Amino acid sequence: MYVVIVYDVEQARVSKVCQFLRQHLFWVQRSVFEGDISEGRLEKVKAGLRRIINPRYDSIYIYKARERRWLDREVLGVEAVPLDQVI
Repeated sequence: MYVVIVYDVEQARVSKVCQFLRQHLFWVQRSVFEGDISEGRLEKVKAGLRRIINPRYDSIYIYKARERRWLDREVLGVEAVPLDQVI
């Protein structure tokens, strides 16, 4: 499946969340990651994020699509990390 993860966490946890997600998905823009991932691996990512965040203050949004082709992505302005250039 293809996922987009967007997060808004307190400053003290931003780098931990970012470093954790970089191990699993492609960083595309500040607090946004996306990529292909299996359901099992996504569950591991969610468990890891739960260990990092404080659910009283932080939020993480996970958008899922069966495949990337079912997701239309439009970028206005500069694309921080074009996905077609990711190996």
